[in-house]
Amino acid sequence: MGMVLILIFFFFSLISSISPSYGFDPLDPYGNITIKWDLLLSTSGTNNLMVSIYNFQQYRHVEPPGWKLNWAWKGKEVIWSMQGAEATEQGNCTEFKGSTLPHCCEKEPFIVDLLPGTNYNAQTQNCCKGGVLSSMKQDPSKYVATFQMAVGGSGTNSRFIMPENFNLGVPGYSCGGAVKVEPSRYTTDGGRRWTQAIATWNVTCMYSQSLASPTPRCCVSLSAFYNQTIVSCPRCSCGCQGQPGTKCVKSTDHYLFRRELSSVKTGRYGETPPLLKQNQDPTPVVRCSEHMCPIRVHWHLKQSYKQYWRAKMTVTNFNIMKNYSEWNLVVLHPNLQSLTQVFSFNYAPLNRYGYINDTGMFWGLPFYNDILLQEGKNGNLQTEILLRKDPEIFTFREGWGFPRKIQFNGDECVMPPPDEYPSLPNKGLSAFATTPFIILFSLFLAFML
Repeated sequence: MGMVLILIFFFFSLISSISPSYGFDPLDPYGNITIKWDLLLSTSGTNNLMVSIYNFQQYRHVEPPGWKLNWAWKGKEVIWSMQGAEATEQGNCTEFKGSTLPHCCEKEPFIVDLLPGTNYNAQTQNCCKGGVLSSMKQDPSKYVATFQMAVGGSGTNSRFIMPENFNLGVPGYSCGGAVKVEPSRYTTDGGRRWTQAIATWNVTCMYSQSLASPTPRCCVSLSAFYNQTIVSCPRCSCGCQGQPGTKCVKSTDHYLFRRELSSVKTGRYGETPPLLKQNQDPTPVVRCSEHMCPIRVHWHLKQSYKQYWRAKMTVTNFNIMKNYSEWNLVVLHPNLQSLTQVFSFNYAPLNRYGYINDTGMFWGLPFYNDILLQEGKNGNLQTEILLRKDPEIFTFREGWGFPRKIQFNGDECVMPPPDEYPSLPNKGLSAFATTPFIILFSLFLAFML
């Protein structure tokens, strides 16, 4: 029996070691980024392709500096021309003679999106957003990026062979291999004529918070109108002061702030400049705190009315190095199904499983508060929400009024332990059960015993 258990353990360990590092998000169970390759035309030695990157995630988006797509050719392919994107390196093209050289001769090219305002002749539909992809809930008009390229140079064999080893270039994402699917269809002439690709492949990329960062990147603090206690973020939620890899400055220590800022930008002290590391976020430089998180979300139970109750959310940016554009919050709370009004934020229910409406997404209003500024530049935003009291589920007891889970930009925030939530006053005690009375009564019992 013991040998059977050992073999089973070894089998599952082997599977986990060879399977990709995918992550499953129960709040967005079908979310992923899909890279679709459409072979549009194949002639002697040249293949025209359209590559589309779809962000099929409800709330997780790709923020600046954007995606940086990478793959490895299986043969001697080169990219002769591109529209809607460009390769970061041309590579060694000395074997090609003539006045026209390929756009990229790299075996493993890195492709980036064009910047807004690029020359119209180099554009394609859904290009030129600097690599930024919005989520489907936040802005469904900007969740896709597209570019075209002409590929050739693979010898006498003109048949196109899909590359391998795909990398989206965004922290936290891992991509699988290419899977051939039903060819895509395109419409022209107002929908009267349809054409289709010669072949289509899909590459699926999934997000994992553990791949994105070894430590959490946000935390939650709590307070309530019925209790004077403010429950802070748990100590060392995102790291501890003095630990390797953590950098913080005191808000009044301007010399230390300039020194740390210089080290991050120039790579001083012998370390690689964090802004230049591929597929990694720069190490945040945060204001020194007990929690050491770049982001703190504070939930305050503000008021209780006869039929409604009000909560206030405040998002504070402790990161000195970064503004968060197109930020969003995802909140899991059972009373969101009865949400009545949201002030100064956008809101949309996620309805992750259809009949369950306990999860919602908040984000800023365009040109008003859609950018969370860095610490020191008024780096906080707040909203209030009004919820109707549902007689079947509503209560303030046992911390029910506080959220079950909060995510910032798709990363789960560290919550305080449930036994530390602000508690309701104990109405069972009489008016005489004050602290001095309890102490005297305890001493009396001890003396009598």
